[in-house]
Amino acid sequence: MSLENPVEIVPGSRVILHFALSLSDGTEVVSTFSDEPLTCTLGDGTLRPGMELALYGLKSGDTQSLTLEPEQAYGLHDSSLIHQVERGLFPDSLLPAEGQIISFSLPNGQETLGAVLELEENSLTIDFNHPLAGRQVVFRVEILEVAPAATQ
Repeated sequence: MSLENPVEIVPGSRVILHFALSLSDGTEVVSTFSDEPLTCTLGDGTLRPGMELALYGLKSGDTQSLTLEPEQAYGLHDSSLIHQVERGLFPDSLLPAEGQIISFSLPNGQETLGAVLELEENSLTIDFNHPLAGRQVVFRVEILEVAPAATQ
């Protein structure tokens, strides 16, 4: 790869990057800038589709910061993902609290997380939306390395 013609990020590119996600009020949610960079292949599901779109055309050394709407990031908040769960389904050793994040096993064997919204005598109200659903996020990236997409 020559310096005069650096590789642009396209679907299928292997990218090494630093990124940060922040709320619109500046609260940082996650960042790799003081840690190991992220390595991914665009299209492999590591990044949300809207975040991948924001990378297209960037090259090694480029930086970018942009605000993503909920639909571009973690989706809109879906009230159908809020459920009442019987307290008896939890082990006696678990003492849930409002705001607590609990891991749940799905019937297909996968794991999902839910946030406790409300405690009632016989049930818990659990929100299974992503914690950033319905929120604008600021997506900041620094591209460290780009490898061309593999050809078929």
